Amino acid sequence: MRRCLLTSLLALSATGPALAADAPVIGLITKTETNPFFVKMKEGAAEAAKAQGAKLLTGAGKTDGDNAGQVTAIENMIAAGAKTILITPSDSKAIIPAIKKAQAKGVQVIALDSPTDPAEATDALFATDNYKAGVLIGQYAKAALAGKPAKIVMLDLFPGHPVGAQRHNGFLKGFGLAAPDAKSNELGKAAEVVCMADSFGDQAKGQTAMENCLQKSADVNVVYTINEPAAAGAFNALKKVGKDKGVVIVSVDGGCQGVKDVGDGKIAATSQQYPLKMAAMGVDAGMAYAKGGKKVSGYTDTGVTLIAAKAVPGVESKDVATGTSLCWGKK
Repeated sequence: MRRCLLTSLLALSATGPALAADAPVIGLITKTETNPFFVKMKEGAAEAAKAQGAKLLTGAGKTDGDNAGQVTAIENMIAAGAKTILITPSDSKAIIPAIKKAQAKGVQVIALDSPTDPAEATDALFATDNYKAGVLIGQYAKAALAGKPAKIVMLDLFPGHPVGAQRHNGFLKGFGLAAPDAKSNELGKAAEVVCMADSFGDQAKGQTAMENCLQKSADVNVVYTINEPAAAGAFNALKKVGKDKGVVIVSVDGGCQGVKDVGDGKIAATSQQYPLKMAAMGVDAGMAYAKGGKKVSGYTDTGVTLIAAKAVPGVESKDVATGTSLCWGKK
């Protein structure tokens, strides 16, 4: 049986005030409980719920792509009285029937970070413009090469996921290569890309994927990664074979550790996104629905900023100090 990590009453603390018996119930379902991005999102939701007097339930799949675990979490949250569920879908299509069942029971469902396919399956989406995030790091990588022929490794999420496709294709676009548009979930390919592999956004899997790519082409000079754990894995693989110098690694997240890795020279640049903002907006929308019955709708862009240790001509970026001050969306 798949594990559903459902924890209730996260809005309470040992010293905090007791919740009212009729406190609105809001659910948060992330892809995993271990990825730093989702850990921070969960912390942000708990803080916002506590501040507003809501009861927060949380759940997650065992791994990225665990749709069954997320379905179980939705069912448990409905049974526990949640009127709004915030979700980062692991499988953008397979989760839709469970979402429709929740909506049929009057539950508002808001996607955070990752859209469903189609995006209209949820009431609203609060997320980074992932295509733009890819474009920014593609532009940076292109400028950093300073005219050298590109030999690119792309460490992706897994096939068919909108976030993975948008970041991948945005990178190609930013690099000046032919790329599908932002609505496509197909991964674009180009002659300059010598290897593509799935990392599942995981450091260990990212390292293995990079090691396999180095077997195919040892003289790579650009590595695109779906997120910073995958980037850390790629760096470790390159360092093991003495190739960590002279390779431009770019990524997406802008988490506190990721920004530190930029400062330490492990990652050249990263597109920073803001999970705390996503979580707070989701809780706000849940409270508004509980109090007034009005649902949110449409897409809200939660922002993206390129963070780089070294600025390159023609590409706007912020430095590591700025990235550190904003990592995860902290003020």
